[in-house]
Amino acid sequence: MASLAEVARSHTDLDEPRLGHLSRLVASWGPLADLCFADLLLYAPVGEGDGGRFVVLGQVRPTTHQTVYRSDYVGTVVDELERPLVARAFRTSDMVEGEFELPVLHDRVRVLAIPVRLDDEVIAVCTRESMPSLRRQTGELERIYVDVFLRFAGMIAAGDFPFASDDVESEEAPRVGDGALVLDADGRVEYASPNAVSALHRAGVHTNAEGMRLGELGLDEAAVRGAFAVGAPVTVELERGAEVTVVMRCLPLLAEGEVTGALVLLRDISELRRRDRLLVSMDASIREIHHRVKNNLQTISSLLRLQGRRLEAPEAKGAIEESVRRIRSIALVHEILSRAPGSEVPSADVVRPLVRMAEEGMVSPDRPVRFSVEGESEQLPPRVASPLAVVLNELLQNAADHAFPADGPEAPTPDRPGHVVVRLQEDGDDLVVQVADDGVGLPPGFEVEGAASLGLSIVRSLVTTQLEGTIELRPGEPHGTLVELRVPLTVPAVP
Repeated sequence: MASLAEVARSHTDLDEPRLGHLSRLVASWGPLADLCFADLLLYAPVGEGDGGRFVVLGQVRPTTHQTVYRSDYVGTVVDELERPLVARAFRTSDMVEGEFELPVLHDRVRVLAIPVRLDDEVIAVCTRESMPSLRRQTGELERIYVDVFLRFAGMIAAGDFPFASDDVESEEAPRVGDGALVLDADGRVEYASPNAVSALHRAGVHTNAEGMRLGELGLDEAAVRGAFAVGAPVTVELERGAEVTVVMRCLPLLAEGEVTGALVLLRDISELRRRDRLLVSMDASIREIHHRVKNNLQTISSLLRLQGRRLEAPEAKGAIEESVRRIRSIALVHEILSRAPGSEVPSADVVRPLVRMAEEGMVSPDRPVRFSVEGESEQLPPRVASPLAVVLNELLQNAADHAFPADGPEAPTPDRPGHVVVRLQEDGDDLVVQVADDGVGLPPGFEVEGAASLGLSIVRSLVTTQLEGTIELRPGEPHGTLVELRVPLTVPAVP
């Protein structure tokens, strides 16, 4: 289904201020549908807006009653013959009530057409639509809810609703069915719905609320005072210990610019907050695990260095140094994950420290090689970050060891240093990593599948198994070697 903005741009001449006003109305009219026990639809004039044709920009169903329309009418264009009450409300700027025949339902629909005003101009029409046969039996709750809705309808017609400074409603925003209090102009409770009474009980209030201020009930009145003072909605959370959290949203009721009362919506979100605390605790535990793994890996690295100092064979000392570098690359990823706010990390946070570590540990003054990074991907999942760090460490080590020989005419010098570039880019759902050098290039007949070195064997194994990607080695341009890795960032779907 197309969005309000898309439909408006396709069918109307509404400018940004008018479109913003209607967008705020659609974003905040859920409680109004609950109050009137009916569907709400928003009609805007098509084209230049002479009131002959209208397009439906928005539709909301009540949570307190059965809906009239099973289908979504957003984007539907109607004329004044089909919706005469809409056309009359638009042209006269008055609320109009009546019925019309809807052939699809084979029944009549009861309609209250409300002109939507902005800056002394009617820009659209909001309708309350219900079937007489679906009307609820009238009781105290129904009478009060409908009366409050009519007060909001008057605010829409006067241009006072939606509120220009309305805060954005979230998924946790309460609806009328969660619990509603109606306050008078002095902030005293005129009516409390049964669900509101239950929510107050959860907050520790067991006395009769009617006729009393929220402060007299032991509740924080900040939301009510703020809403009455600024004439705009205010939302707060009331906490009763660590187990009970009730969200309170105060919607002021205005008449001729003055606050005449308020609708206070209450919702018990204790379970949501308990889950939030659990997620925060789990996230902290995961970060602590990464931190401890990093410390353990650093301990292993230190022990290997101590062991290496006692060895005399050059080959054994070299093997120990290579193992230390591999462990450090894995420890680096766990250190980053221990500080990351989420489960994924930016690629630059992994690749740049690896390249810096390679430059510091592999390059000597008599063989200068410059390392650099180009581009980056959005985020790396943990399943990619750790093996990719080991792979990059091996490729950088391989470039430093074999691309730039220590002697001969091709050896790098301070005036002509060697260069190794790591390039990152995303290609659809794949991460493409290139490690390019301007060294001596590949030996004749070289194939990565037949490489006997331990480093390339590790690279090939990690890329094809853990990363489920591909690796390709080819001559660089104009010389040197280019290694390209292609790694899927998303887990393939299981057939």
